[in-house]
Amino acid sequence: MLKGMPVLTAMRKTLTGGLVALATVSGGMAAQAETLAQALTRAYETSGLIEQNRAVLRAADEDVAQAVAALRPVLSWSADVQRQFGVRGTTSPLTGRLSETGFVDNTASAALVASITLYDGGANRLRIDLAKEAVLGTRAELIAVEQQVLLRAVEAFMEVRRALELVALRENNVRVIGQELQAARDRFEVGEVTRTDVALAEARLAAAQSALSAAQGTLAIAVEEYRVAVGVLPENLQQPAGLPRLPASEADAKAIAVRSHPEIAAAQRRVTIAEIGVAIAESARKPSVSLSGRYGLTETFGEDTYSRGGSITLGAEGPIYQGGRLNSLERQALAERDQARAALLLTVEQVQQAVGNAYARLRVARASIDAFEAQVSAATVAFRGVREEATLGARTTLDVLDAEQELLLARSDLLSAQVDETVAAYAILSSTGQLTAEALALPVPAFDPAAYYRLVKDAPSSLSPQGRALDRLLRSMGKQ
Repeated sequence: MLKGMPVLTAMRKTLTGGLVALATVSGGMAAQAETLAQALTRAYETSGLIEQNRAVLRAADEDVAQAVAALRPVLSWSADVQRQFGVRGTTSPLTGRLSETGFVDNTASAALVASITLYDGGANRLRIDLAKEAVLGTRAELIAVEQQVLLRAVEAFMEVRRALELVALRENNVRVIGQELQAARDRFEVGEVTRTDVALAEARLAAAQSALSAAQGTLAIAVEEYRVAVGVLPENLQQPAGLPRLPASEADAKAIAVRSHPEIAAAQRRVTIAEIGVAIAESARKPSVSLSGRYGLTETFGEDTYSRGGSITLGAEGPIYQGGRLNSLERQALAERDQARAALLLTVEQVQQAVGNAYARLRVARASIDAFEAQVSAATVAFRGVREEATLGARTTLDVLDAEQELLLARSDLLSAQVDETVAAYAILSSTGQLTAEALALPVPAFDPAAYYRLVKDAPSSLSPQGRALDRLLRSMGKQ
C-alpha cells in the first residue's frame, strides 16, 4: 500500500449523509436517479420564498377589498353607562342663604351611527384602481421570484454535478500518481532512476491529495447549496439529456423578454400606480360631501326621564389653505411618477443586457466544449504515449506526471464547460421570462393567482356565502 492511500481512505470516510449517497454516483452503483426536472419540481414545491410572496400577493388582494369598502356605508354602534355624583349648591332668593344637596345620577345611552361619503373628488375610486394595479404588479413579482427559485435550483443541480465529477477526476489523479510513484520506487530499487524521480512523484502525490481535499470541500459546499435550493440532499443526480428549447436568435430572445419578462411587467404596473398617485394628489384639492345619521336612546336609572331621537347630517368640506402641503404632495407624486418611468426604462435595459450576457456565456461555453474535447483527445494520446515511452526509458517520471496533469486539467475544463452550457441555457430562459413551472411543464399543482382575489375583491362580509367560501379556502391553506 502506498503512503498516500490511507489518507485518501480517511478523507473519503468524511463524506457523510448526502455525500455518501453522492459517492454512489461516481462509483456507478445502482440508485434511484434524480433528474433536473425532478429537482426543479422539488424546489418549486418546497420553496419558502414562493410561499412568502404568495402571502404578499394575498395582502395586496386585501388592499382592493379595503379600497372598495371605503365607498360603502359605514354602520357602527356605541353605548355607555355614566355615573355622575357630587353636591349642588343653591341660594334662596328670599333669605340669600346657600344650601347644598348631594346627588347621584346614573344614565345609560346607546346609539346607531351610519355614514357614507357621497363625493370625494374621485379619490376613493382612484384608490381602487391603484390597489388593482398593485395586485397585478405583485403577481408579476411572484413570477419573477418563481424564476429566481428555479434558476437557483438549476445552478445548484449543475454545481453538484460539476463538483462530483471533479472529485472523481481528482481521485483518479491520486490513483494514477500513486501508481507512478510505486513504479518510480521500483525502478529506483533497480537503479533505473534516481532518488530525484521518486521525490518528484511523492511531491505530485501530495499536491494531488491536497487538490482532492479541496474538491471534496467544494462538493460539500455544493451539497449544502442544493439542500437549501431544492429542499433535500442530492442523490444520484442524472446528467440532463439535453438543453431546453431556446428562442431562435438573440434578437428574438430580447423581443420576447421585453414583451413577457415579469420584472418589466412589474415596472410597468409601478408606472401606472405612480400616475394614479398623481391623480389622487390632485383630487385632494376637491371638496368632499358626506351623509351621516344617528339614532340613540338615553335613560336615567331610577327616574322616569328618557330621551329617544336621532339626527341626519349632510356635510361638505374642502381645503382653503394648508400651508403648502397639498402643493408639496402633488410635486412629490409627479417626482415619483418620473422615477417610476425612468426605472421602467432601466429595467428594460437590464433585462436586455441579461439576455445578451446569457447568450454570450452560452457561446463561450459551446466554443470551450469544442476546444476542450479536442484537447482531451490529444492529451489522452500524449499521456498514453509518454507512459509507454517511460517504460522504455525514453521518458522521465516527470514527463509522465506532466502529461497526466495536462490530461486532468483538460478533462476538468471540459466538464466545467458542459456545466456552464447548461446553466447558460436556463439563464436565457430566465432572462426572457420563460423559466416558470408552467413553461417547463413541471408536474406541480397549478397555482391560480386570481383565486384569492376573486373571493375578496368585493370585500365580502364573514356571514355572506362568499365570506364563508373564503374561510374554507383559508382553512385549506392552513391559515386559520
